[in-house]
Amino acid sequence: MGKEYWKPGNMLYPVPAVMVSCGREGEKPNIITVAWAGTVCSDPAMVSISVRKERYSHQIIKETGEFVINLVNKRLVRAADYCGVKSGREVDKFKETRLTPQVSRYVKAPGIEESPVNIECRVTERKELGSHDLFLAQVVGVTIDNQYMDDKGKFNLNASGLVSYSHGEYFELGKKLGSFGYSVKKKPGKKRGK
Repeated sequence: MGKEYWKPGNMLYPVPAVMVSCGREGEKPNIITVAWAGTVCSDPAMVSISVRKERYSHQIIKETGEFVINLVNKRLVRAADYCGVKSGREVDKFKETRLTPQVSRYVKAPGIEESPVNIECRVTERKELGSHDLFLAQVVGVTIDNQYMDDKGKFNLNASGLVSYSHGEYFELGKKLGSFGYSVKKKPGKKRGK
């Protein structure tokens, strides 16, 4: 067994598969599937998405300065794939995927009603990087599907069947391997040595 050296490339997988919805006033809203989305700051809550300059949604987000990140679960993976390969210039993606535009509270861009989580975002900075522009955005509102709330008021997001994207393929998140901090947590009944 050994390793091979490859030229520099984007091999940071898996990543969340998300649908980003956006829209200009008076026009049909659009959905673009983005694999390059992530959390960048917790206070204030901020995220980033990277979008190719030639994409239809790029200009919409650049002009409006807002978008909604919609998490993808198993039920939405086919729609997410469709929205990643079809252009909003030619098709109405909400209509073709039978997804429902959801009125957002803090931005004009709609969310996707069928998504377990909708993250309303306002762009704070656009950074030109090359093939993609990075949109940094502040999270201004979050909507969650209350079917994933338990009787104690805890949101069980992991029960929604979230999907990740890895090297051209979609995967449903599976077996839990641990919780944050489990590697240093004191085990019941055991004393730590000095």
